[in-house]
Amino acid sequence: MGHSKAEKTETHKRVVKIASKRLRESGLAGVGIAELMEDAGRTVGGFYKHFDSRDDLVAQAISSAFGTWKRQMDAAASGGPPFSYARLIDDYLSEAHRNNPGTGCLYSALAGELARSGKRTRALVTEQIRKDIQLIAGLLPGKDKRAARSNAILTFSALVGAMALARAVSDEALYREILDTVGEFLRSVALQRQRLWIHPPHNCSICKSAPNP
Repeated sequence: MGHSKAEKTETHKRVVKIASKRLRESGLAGVGIAELMEDAGRTVGGFYKHFDSRDDLVAQAISSAFGTWKRQMDAAASGGPPFSYARLIDDYLSEAHRNNPGTGCLYSALAGELARSGKRTRALVTEQIRKDIQLIAGLLPGKDKRAARSNAILTFSALVGAMALARAVSDEALYREILDTVGEFLRSVALQRQRLWIHPPHNCSICKSAPNP
């Protein structure tokens, strides 16, 4: 790869990274082409050498924000820190995530705006949400795939909603209460599923006649 081509590739990645952070901090309308190119150390005139349109940039920036959970799972499989349902909840509902939307989850940062975004962006978001629901379901104990999927959707929706609300309020005690309450609820759901998996309900006549411990 020649120097100019390598430089162009690096610039492209840098603009996408900056845009991805800005989108999550300021919303879809908060990304200005001139400002982005300036931050990337390039002129506005060079924008269309990298992107077909502003919508093209937005789609790429959004796509680059995906896959955090998958990367954590892959790292765990390669000997990194364990990744579990409990860790997913704790990391997502943390104060650090709440206070740093630019490096956090795209959904809680832009949920309302994504519904009004372009066709390409919504298609990307739709596919990623499918993948994330499947990933969460795989972290839950038990063999009932239908129940796991239902609880994964509940988990995903609760996480995104809780973080969006926590960022919307200015009262520290209230946002902490929101995050803590939702976290406790979701962990209790997982614990209940684990208990049912280990001790599934059944109609054994012997167990029915046995005295309660």
